Amino acid sequence: MSSEKEYSAEQLEAGRLLFARHWDFITSVKEMHQLPDLGGVEIAFAGRSNVGKSSLINKLTERKALARTSNTPGRTQMLNFFGAEHTQLRIVDMPGYGYAEAPKGMVDAWTTLIFKYLRGRSTLRRVFSLIDARHGIKKNDLDAMGILDKAAVPYQVVLTKADKLKPGQLERVKEDALKILAKRPAAHPEVLATSSEKGTGMDELRAEIALLVSYG
Repeated sequence: MSSEKEYSAEQLEAGRLLFARHWDFITSVKEMHQLPDLGGVEIAFAGRSNVGKSSLINKLTERKALARTSNTPGRTQMLNFFGAEHTQLRIVDMPGYGYAEAPKGMVDAWTTLIFKYLRGRSTLRRVFSLIDARHGIKKNDLDAMGILDKAAVPYQVVLTKADKLKPGQLERVKEDALKILAKRPAAHPEVLATSSEKGTGMDELRAEIALLVSYG
């Protein structure tokens, strides 16, 4: 496994062009029958409730309020779909997990919805599993990865808030993550490090997503 991947100038430009489009909210889903029709390519973002998922989606698309950000973790309680004109890509913001104050019945409903979505969505190319670089992979992250492994959905770890660590610390977090991912059947063998605040790693993440779109 590797923590680094080199992208060509053409791949980086493809990523830039893909996300230079105007991205908009499509729909929110809390029951399977509400899902948009299959078609195109979907990617999804998953992570703990306070991992910075909404901030990353906003930075990725350069839309300040595309995905809701809140000081209250766990606000995203549905599958939120985003899209742009002239691209087959759709972005899915998945409910945050690990929000201790959410009622158990609500958490169970989220889990059921997510698993059904993962198992039944043939257009879903990859889930980006967001991990706070300051904390590394925790038990609830492993539990979520277990669901992805069981659903046989490819996923890739993306470290958030990487600017909060010194370079040496960040490399150790990457190495620790790669050791864990080496044992997971559906894990992608590379880790990306990002910062929504500084923009670090966003060009690479856009390029990676553009590659998934080009593969169809």
